[in-house]
Amino acid sequence: MTDTAEKSRLESFRERLDDRPALRLLFRIGVAVVGTAVLVIGIILIPYPGPGWLVVFAGLAILASEFSWAGRLLHYARGRYDRWARWLSRQHWAIKVVVVLATAIFVIGLLWLLNALWTVAGWVGLDSWTWLRSPIG
Repeated sequence: MTDTAEKSRLESFRERLDDRPALRLLFRIGVAVVGTAVLVIGIILIPYPGPGWLVVFAGLAILASEFSWAGRLLHYARGRYDRWARWLSRQHWAIKVVVVLATAIFVIGLLWLLNALWTVAGWVGLDSWTWLRSPIG
């Protein structure tokens, strides 16, 4: 399918939505729910290895398809992320190591608070290591 045909289909879909206010509202609510869910999952994933920021940007992009504030926030967040990545790439290796260690400490602390360490300890027979048990759970 060509780019023009795809654009035409999208425009046709938008026109049909605009002709039916109730359907338009339902569509916006659906976009809000899905976009917010993806965004929240992305925020949870940020400190962990993997595509946390990618998921955050995907959630904002979904929301930006219907809400202009999300488009502005997406542009701002992407700019800040790129700025942080450029800053970190210019730093001495020791600073990079400190950032990695701080991230690792944060992730391990979060896993401890969520009781994930105690759960895994139980799987491998380390139930006697009670210090792995979360104080909140």
